[in-house]
Amino acid sequence: MNGQNQNQNRNNNQGRGQFVRTPSEFDEQVVQISRVSKKTKGGNKVGFSALTVVGDKKGKVGVGLGKAPDVAGAIRKGMSHSKKNMIQVPIVNGTIPFRIDIKLGAAKIMLKPAPQGSGVIAGGAVRAVVEACGIENISSKILGTNNKISNIYATVEALKRISEKAGREKARKETKEK
Repeated sequence: MNGQNQNQNRNNNQGRGQFVRTPSEFDEQVVQISRVSKKTKGGNKVGFSALTVVGDKKGKVGVGLGKAPDVAGAIRKGMSHSKKNMIQVPIVNGTIPFRIDIKLGAAKIMLKPAPQGSGVIAGGAVRAVVEACGIENISSKILGTNNKISNIYATVEALKRISEKAGREKARKETKEK
């Protein structure tokens, strides 16, 4: 009787996509899901793209764009890509060290440090990246396109440049002290 119940439970759970999700050390967020269509000889080929942001709220953040025939596959690929391409961002007193203006393609982004307690003043695309990174006080403005993908990649590039410049400043101070 007991063996019969086990077989019945196995049959009930087949094909339903039930899985146990393991807790992640990262804050994962899906920013945008797009349905894309491609004309082919046999008709339209439909797929999905998912823009995802992953961060540890301690200065590491990554962005990924996953494409697949189904939404779940696109999200999984996007998360995987985000985790592979993470960058370290310097955070000073809960904000970035200095102002940066960047133009990447059609996107223009301005990020500047904000005083303690002002919070995250940012649009949707920039806000997703900045919050996942762990920056608590920042002021930003999206000046170019409204395209979320372009704006997120421009924000990540701005944070990358901040990291590089902060690293150069740190190395310069260390050589002066010696």
